[in-house]
Amino acid sequence: MAVPISNVTRRVVYAPSGTGPYAFTFEILAQTDIEVYKGDTLLTLTTDYSVTINANGTGSVTLVATAGTDNITIIGARAIQRLSDFVTGGDFFANTVNDELDSLTIFAQQNSEAVSRALQAPETDPTTINMTLPRAATRANKTLAFDSNGNPVIGEIIGDNRGNWAAGTAYNKRDIVKDTTNYNIYLCNTAHTSSGSQPISTNTDAAKWDLLVDAAAAGAAQTAAEAAQAAAEAAQAAAETAETNAETAETNAETAETNAAASASAASTSASNAASSASTASTAATNAGNSATAAAASESAAATSASNASTSASNASTSASAASSSASAAASSASAASTSESNAASSASAASTSASNAATSATNASNSATSAASAQSAAEAARDSALAAYDNFDDRYLGAKASDPTLDNDGDALLAGALYYNTTDEVMKLYTGSAWVAAYVSGDGFLAAANNLSDLDNAATARTNLGVASDSTQTLTNKTISGASNTLTVDGTNEVGFRNVPAVGTKTTSYQLQTADVGKYVQIGSGGSITIPDATFSEGDAVSLFNNTTGDITVTCSITTAYIAGADSDVASVTLATRGICTIFFISGTVCVITGNVS
Repeated sequence: MAVPISNVTRRVVYAPSGTGPYAFTFEILAQTDIEVYKGDTLLTLTTDYSVTINANGTGSVTLVATAGTDNITIIGARAIQRLSDFVTGGDFFANTVNDELDSLTIFAQQNSEAVSRALQAPETDPTTINMTLPRAATRANKTLAFDSNGNPVIGEIIGDNRGNWAAGTAYNKRDIVKDTTNYNIYLCNTAHTSSGSQPISTNTDAAKWDLLVDAAAAGAAQTAAEAAQAAAEAAQAAAETAETNAETAETNAETAETNAAASASAASTSASNAASSASTASTAATNAGNSATAAAASESAAATSASNASTSASNASTSASAASSSASAAASSASAASTSESNAASSASAASTSASNAATSATNASNSATSAASAQSAAEAARDSALAAYDNFDDRYLGAKASDPTLDNDGDALLAGALYYNTTDEVMKLYTGSAWVAAYVSGDGFLAAANNLSDLDNAATARTNLGVASDSTQTLTNKTISGASNTLTVDGTNEVGFRNVPAVGTKTTSYQLQTADVGKYVQIGSGGSITIPDATFSEGDAVSLFNNTTGDITVTCSITTAYIAGADSDVASVTLATRGICTIFFISGTVCVITGNVS
């Protein structure tokens, strides 16, 4: 079929939309001229999809099963071969020439589409650019880099978790090690053979390492926090001692004040006694005067009275002297008592000041303790975060090992996505959750697109394996291709093209769908009706209905949940229009979606 070939890309990608159809706008000559992918899976013609070719060579693909959540990709894939041969003096038909020219154009478009997805240099690069990769043995386990001219060269060795640092070890750039003296984690920035000793920070090769995890700083912060906490606790103890001393001083002051009050009371009592003695002496002197007067009347009585008066005067004088001494002693006692009271007041004031200072010291000590606790918490959090980060990394990348590990470096169960380098097979491996697999596919043995198959080891053997001989006549299983007659004879008995949809039969009474109807269509005649049962079908089952009457047919939905395609409402029944067709697709035994001429 000769058709014009449009200038379009021979590849189209669709978001999933049921079974299709999925259209393509590039022209093809046969159904086998395309490949269809569901996600990354190549589908099989007839088994997984059918192809419709329009008159202009474009067409569409209809899937046998719904696409689910995977994208659908349609790509031109006409086999690059020549089926005709023009001989000298032979026929030269226009339709044959057109088919060959169409094929050549399609081949060119297919190659253009494939090349557009390859790694390539810009058109404006110098003509001296050579994009050929280094040999496999040279580029194995290396990064891809480019030299000063922009040509591909091998880069640096891929880094590895080398465990604890050791002297006399050849380290590559990006290798990761642990300093066992302080638990710091380092990344190698320059390939070298180690020497000297730890810590790495003071090693002669310190400049060749970059610090990733500063565990030493976290430990120092924790130590400082613990020292601050100890100092705060000591300050708090000193404050408590000062407070106790202040309370003792206050008690002593109160005792001195009580003693001063007692001394003042005693002095007051002595003064009162002295006043009484003075009053008694005055009375005695008065009585002596009276006795002297009486003596004039009686000399004998006067002499006696005089003697008595003299004695009384002496006694009065003695009493007055004693009273004076008592008054002086009382004044001294009063003065001493006043001094004691003043001292007691000073002691009380000093004790109050000491108590206030002690309270301030206690507050400061409490604040210091709180700050120290906060600093310790922050340091512990930083340490825990650093250790957790390292442990998480250590659980994800297990380092170099001779065989597949069954546990991680901590002895715990392996995590899906964990990596390690197998030193026996010299490959990086990935844990899928149940098994270890190669983390990347080796490019050994791949054919370079730029070589156009010239890098095959044996082109003749390759043609034989592909069933493409060098003569004009080729025989394939159940197919004979004759170059002389330019005809294709199919001798097999298998069906070619579309398969018919099996029929269940015409229903003219009430009919409940059965599992035997899956993949078939049910025709509904006059008087017939359909019921969709619950908990009968399985996920992915599909049954089609055809209303072969002049009126609408009611389909009863006894299933738990039924949706009309494109709507979000559960329906108890749907109406199938006159001569209408619908398909019931089961999401599960209790949920279905109905598409077609229904409402």
